[in-house]
Amino acid sequence: MTAPAGAPVPSLVPNDLDAMWMPYTANRDFKAAPRLLAEAEGMTYRTPEGRAVLDGTAGLWCVNAGHGRRQIVDAITAQASRMDYAPSFQMGHPLMFEAASRIAAITPSGLDRIFFTNSGSESADTALKIALAYHRARGQGQRTVLIGRERGYHGVGFGGMSVGGIGANRRQFGSLLPKVDHLPHTHDLARNAFSCGLPAHGAELA
Repeated sequence: MTAPAGAPVPSLVPNDLDAMWMPYTANRDFKAAPRLLAEAEGMTYRTPEGRAVLDGTAGLWCVNAGHGRRQIVDAITAQASRMDYAPSFQMGHPLMFEAASRIAAITPSGLDRIFFTNSGSESADTALKIALAYHRARGQGQRTVLIGRERGYHGVGFGGMSVGGIGANRRQFGSLLPKVDHLPHTHDLARNAFSCGLPAHGAELA
């Protein structure tokens, strides 16, 4: 439940923090000195004490239009009051087809089939499944090697972490998916810039 904007936010006692296991977080350290965000508007978060915090990453890169945009809030409210959820297994909802058509109309030629997901992590895992299924459908089921890029981030799903190139994100989970290789990253440390296209080495993996 969300408190009205500007309303006092109840303070948390230590026991309130125990049940939540936070991803990619040193949980013991965080819970000893929690950094809490209570509300947001535009590009600004506010802590329970009222301090403003600039949201420089748009949430986790998913609030690009800003927090609390009235048009978006009203649209979500109106749709939830009409239909909050419709399954897409063997049935559908008119708006999902309309949304897919509008997206397909602005995508490059050949990218005109839309598969909706709930997050970037789910999108990455779905893309891996589609790639494997595509080759099997073409009679090339032996093509099972997945190639990521060093330092690449592809979310927190099993597949996305496997092809992701951030070793620290994989370390506590072991090997994850088999048959995964990684291309070198394209960051030119000497010039503090990224090169264009493929790196000098690693393309042979493809």
